[in-house]
Amino acid sequence: MASDTHVFAAPPPGAAADWTIPQDWDRFSDAEHGVWDTLFERQSALLPGRASDAFLRGIDVLRLSRPGIPDFAELSARLMDLTGWQVVAVPGLVPDDVFFDHLANRRFVAGNFIRRADQLDYLQEPDVFHDVFGHVPMLADPVFADYMAAYGRGGLRALEYGSLKQLARLYWYTVEFGLIEEAGALRIYGAGIVSSASESRFALEDPSPNRIGFDLKRVMRTDYRIDDFQQNYFVIPSFDELLRVTVETDFAPLYAELATLPDIAIADILAEDRVITRGTQEYALARAAE
Repeated sequence: MASDTHVFAAPPPGAAADWTIPQDWDRFSDAEHGVWDTLFERQSALLPGRASDAFLRGIDVLRLSRPGIPDFAELSARLMDLTGWQVVAVPGLVPDDVFFDHLANRRFVAGNFIRRADQLDYLQEPDVFHDVFGHVPMLADPVFADYMAAYGRGGLRALEYGSLKQLARLYWYTVEFGLIEEAGALRIYGAGIVSSASESRFALEDPSPNRIGFDLKRVMRTDYRIDDFQQNYFVIPSFDELLRVTVETDFAPLYAELATLPDIAIADILAEDRVITRGTQEYALARAAE
């Protein structure tokens, strides 16, 4: 996602005013393409039975199984035909207003670099594998594609209200780390989960985290962590319901209400929560004791 603490106050050299840069696909080395292939093979083996049907369909219709880092021009042409979205390259994290404007106009920004072979399991800044493998398949789903565009429009308004922290939580707990109830089971769709081998297992199978039914106000009050597995996952009933809640909510009075309410600490359970799994928090406690 975006960052309001980007190292640059203006687009870096070589970037356009909207922070986009040419992908320059030919510059990727065989070793870099090999990292993509290694990551893709690993996740592809893990995700059937764990990932949502929409995500798996996206992998198929966008032909992401082809070897090597995808060419954004080819990928965007297929995506445009499906949902009107395109993928554009950026040098790294971008300012919030730039990020939201791209989303609102159905442009998904993707980092134009890939992690090294010794960084397969964790990278602090999102790379092309996280951004393209993790996010783009869901943009082939018409309902989720509409949700992402609506989120971009909402982000621009949130900046006007000074409520970015609250809206960022919605992105975190849906787009990055969301779960969905599907065919009587929980499935993953958030990019931070589907692009991670360890979190793909942890989010669904570990007894540690809470898994809580999605509620918009609850999510927007809840803190999160960026440096480890999540202690809460929020579960939507469907993408249609996620989109409906987003477009039918008047966020101005919601932001005003949220400003009067305390934040909810990570791992807290409220009396009104629909608790699907009450976590043991064993993993987080063990990490805190290290």
